[in-house]
Amino acid sequence: MLLQIKNSGELVKIMEIQELLDPNSDIVHGREQEGEEEQPPDTFKKENLVFPSGEVLPRCWLDADYRHDNA
Repeated sequence: MLLQIKNSGELVKIMEIQELLDPNSDIVHGREQEGEEEQPPDTFKKENLVFPSGEVLPRCWLDADYRHDNA
């Protein structure tokens, strides 16, 4: 799955989808998509990632207590 870094617009290929879906994990491992050569794995904060369309990630992927909205 490809996501985009909010500030730079660079694409990141997510290595483990389960890590992305886990609301108890605030980071994911991925590879930046730069040029033709595969980049080394790196960690990315989920809060800094969006879908390539610019849409934010679902709250249930980011917040383990998303069902207990105190608002």
